[in-house]
Amino acid sequence: MSKVAIIGRPNVGKSTLFNRLVGKKLALVDDQPGVTRDRREGEATLFDADFTLIDTAGLDDAAEETLAGRMRQQTEVAVADADVILFVIDSRIGVTPMDSHFAGLVRRADKPIIVVANKAEGRAGEAGALEAHGLGLGTPVAISAEHNEGMIDLYDALAAVLPQSAPELPEEEVAPLVLGDDEDGTELDPTKPLRIAVVGRPNAGKSTLLNAWLGEDRLLTGPEPGITRDSIGIEFKWRDRDLKIFDTAGLRKRSRIEDKVEKLAAADAIRAVQFAEVVIVLLDATIPFEKQDLTIAALAEREGRAIVIGVNKWDLIEARGSKLSEMRESAERLLPQIKGVPVVPVSGRTGFGLDKLLEASFKVAETWNRRLSTSRINRWLSAALDANPPPAVSGRRIKIRYMTQPKARPPTFVLFGNQLNGLPRSYQRYLVNQMRDVLDLPGIPIRLVMRQGDNPYDKNKNR
Repeated sequence: MSKVAIIGRPNVGKSTLFNRLVGKKLALVDDQPGVTRDRREGEATLFDADFTLIDTAGLDDAAEETLAGRMRQQTEVAVADADVILFVIDSRIGVTPMDSHFAGLVRRADKPIIVVANKAEGRAGEAGALEAHGLGLGTPVAISAEHNEGMIDLYDALAAVLPQSAPELPEEEVAPLVLGDDEDGTELDPTKPLRIAVVGRPNAGKSTLLNAWLGEDRLLTGPEPGITRDSIGIEFKWRDRDLKIFDTAGLRKRSRIEDKVEKLAAADAIRAVQFAEVVIVLLDATIPFEKQDLTIAALAEREGRAIVIGVNKWDLIEARGSKLSEMRESAERLLPQIKGVPVVPVSGRTGFGLDKLLEASFKVAETWNRRLSTSRINRWLSAALDANPPPAVSGRRIKIRYMTQPKARPPTFVLFGNQLNGLPRSYQRYLVNQMRDVLDLPGIPIRLVMRQGDNPYDKNKNR
């Protein structure tokens, strides 16, 4: 599929145009300039034209060692990778000296260039759109990405330069295993990419870790905390398995978030967790299990995601054997709701442990998708009840009859019996922990739902 890169100076509406063409609010948008930092890709459609669209950071004439300079380098990579370039200007301001400067740089890319005069709604943008002729990059296309105006003209310009691609043949689908009540199985579909979100506090090394997996500087990194803002999804293959990994903004305590853009970035990171299958909670090995780390892990557990704890910057640790044992004990103690969660030491800087972290991710995904047969569940339940019967509450005996698993992702079990509304939380934890150990369900959220039969002696039943 052809690639189209959107470039231009900050705050000309590149991300708004990106969201318009991909049909979703994927990129963060704000009046403040410089919101976008990493380049983001999405599948775009404009009438009958389908292409991959790349949103980029605003072009800034800054030194290479600065954050703005590193952002410009990411844009230059996008330009080199694209088939067509959309050079966006702000019609209401007109052509600025910075626009003219970067137009000269873009011209040297020797690729089809379409000048897009954005924010051209009403008469305020007419003069700026006409002024764009002076850039020497061809006839500008006047649009308003926010108000969806001028899209037909943009389509005509794109259709004239996009390379024609042969139609793709549909791939044969392989359905996941269909289960019956008498056999174990899985809901994991091997034909779909495994969706992994990497989350953690600012400066834990999330973007560095993804760059190490990809083998390139795909994401912007640096000593400054909070560089990543958008949740960037990147697809790649690992050992013939398809992955889509989301790099997210660092999550700080809510009380410490004051900037509007940081609030948007935090909401975007939480949304990435909600749509992921596996969440890698990345800790800083030098200051692990801070309160915010535990809050992030608890968020992923509440959302029902499979969880792996990655301990980054492992190259900075000296007594590694004892430190790893200590951290695994801490995980068991501090995160009892996901007892058995994998704790994997890694170093995004040196590449240590990267394969083991993905191996752990696939393993917990398989556990998260597991479906157990009703017969196996009830054999375990009978043994668990014999070993430790449920207590009597207010002199009334609690009777547990049987259990089923109606769904996976995460594994959810329904317990049937009488007086279950009085079943103590401690006994529910006993059942869940026994399931983890005996039925091999470590380190994932487990949902336990109570269902009790109608009481024929309940006088209030029919009221």
